[in-house]
Amino acid sequence: MNVNVKIVFGLLGGLALFLFGMNLMSESLKKAAGTRIKTIMSVLGRNPLLGVLVGAFSTAILQSSSATTVMVIGFVSAGVMTLPVAIAIIFGANIGTTITAQIIAFKLSNYIYVFIFIGFLISFIVKNQKWKNIGITIFAFGLLFLGIETMGGVMKPLAKSAVFIQMMKEVSGIPFLGVLTGTLMTVIVQSSSATIAVLQNFASQDIGDGITSVIGLGGAIPILLGDNIGTTITAILASVGQSKNAKRSAIAHSLFNISGALIFIWIIPFFARFVQIISPKGIDVEVISRQIANAHTIFNVAMTIIWIPLLKVMVKIVTSLVKDDEPKKNLPKNDIENLLNYRLLNEPESALLLIQSKVEKVLNFAILTKENVSENKIEDEQEFFDEVLFVQRESEKLMNYITALIATNNLNDEQAVLCEDLIIKLHKAEKKLNKAVKKGVK
Repeated sequence: MNVNVKIVFGLLGGLALFLFGMNLMSESLKKAAGTRIKTIMSVLGRNPLLGVLVGAFSTAILQSSSATTVMVIGFVSAGVMTLPVAIAIIFGANIGTTITAQIIAFKLSNYIYVFIFIGFLISFIVKNQKWKNIGITIFAFGLLFLGIETMGGVMKPLAKSAVFIQMMKEVSGIPFLGVLTGTLMTVIVQSSSATIAVLQNFASQDIGDGITSVIGLGGAIPILLGDNIGTTITAILASVGQSKNAKRSAIAHSLFNISGALIFIWIIPFFARFVQIISPKGIDVEVISRQIANAHTIFNVAMTIIWIPLLKVMVKIVTSLVKDDEPKKNLPKNDIENLLNYRLLNEPESALLLIQSKVEKVLNFAILTKENVSENKIEDEQEFFDEVLFVQRESEKLMNYITALIATNNLNDEQAVLCEDLIIKLHKAEKKLNKAVKKGVK
């Protein structure tokens, strides 16, 4: 096989292993700790400062800022969390996601297969579901590092290429080009953790002298800034068709990282020097992975410190960009289909929070409608039938959503019982509406 083809497929294969390991680890951690994190979010995430801490903690545990953001959107959509607190938690999630880069900076290549074997053994032998999830998490952690090791192996000949070294020098000399490169990488891969891992691995390659990094910290920082912007574009795309507060949260995420890039791009030499001073000392290629991780952490902590006092300003900006519709007076004027967030199906806690209040509204409307018919309080028959038909359609949409949620097989026993209860309530509402219609026709 051609050397260039080997390099391309080696990078793609390593990246696939990394992404698979990252996603598997995140899913397993959610199953093991998701309910507790949901409780922590709902109880502690009640003011912006605590929100930052909750966001950082949740993302550090789940190893996925996307999972935290989706949970937050679910809380906001369900009306149990305010937009300012949601934005603060997203700020914290930006800090929490830097833990991944810090973990990657550790040299764990000698223990990769130990993690894979132990994780497989626990998940294969143990019957307890909680310990199975822990075993899968350890297994996925090993896969993640195997992907990094694979990418590093194929990058070595690439880093020695004179053409590639020259290209990297040009990127390093033009910060805007580095930011654009990092943004495009993350938009394509859809994971800032993955692109930062690639950046750390690539920067650890030498130019042939065993000492000097092929790109250097000064060249890596603009790409790092671009990685942060790229992941917010993913959030924007994910919010298309979702609730207004979901869109506002995604826009706040974007403004956070774009404003940071606009500030830090002008101080890259000073920033790089500061990171080098506080980071471990040693040969360039041996310490640069840690330096990149530290730069990532410092960037997000600094931007959080800047934005938290300006949280009200951020809320005003995103609210002005995504304006509210005219207020709705009653249930029939609300289109439930536009409020249901199918992206939350893999986050059962958030999905159930989103639909519980809507099911209650449907049931309450049915009870009130039946009472009004019994007491002959219907003034306009055509309006009455239009409203009932509309609510019946909305009830069907809710039923389809609950069915889709059950079909994911991600529910625990408590969540399955709650879904069953919601279905019973929708059936009760349907019966009451049918009886009301029959009486109304008479």
